[in-house]
Amino acid sequence: MRRRLIPVNVVIAALLFILLSLDPDQTKPPKAVMDRGKVIYDKECLSCHQADGLGVQGMNPPLAKTKWVLGPKKQMIHIVLKGFSDPIEINGESFENPMPPHHHLNDQEISDVLTYVRNSFGNNAKPITPAEVKKVRAAIAKGK
Repeated sequence: MRRRLIPVNVVIAALLFILLSLDPDQTKPPKAVMDRGKVIYDKECLSCHQADGLGVQGMNPPLAKTKWVLGPKKQMIHIVLKGFSDPIEINGESFENPMPPHHHLNDQEISDVLTYVRNSFGNNAKPITPAEVKKVRAAIAKGK
């Protein structure tokens, strides 16, 4: 019996089709980043935003599935670096407890904790890089 060989170009085309049809989660950060971010969250954020990220009713806002967390990265970085004292409304609830600045954290630490928050508590958003934090920190230093 004679074997029929599949042409190499057909095999390559089939493999490319399979690889391109896979939809890898490109927003999922590395485990090391999430682990470092959780350590920082537990130290810096947990007391106000709680272990589940749902905050404290009427005092500290939730971090779960809000536009503040899932929205523009620059805004979230700015809040961590400068703090936040304006009253805000999230999901129809008002929060007025001020958040102190965390400018004592370095760019990597802020990147890690914000990436952790953006990918915990039911959130799924792109990681924040140390370079993005550095850029916002520089803009703040220039008064922008």
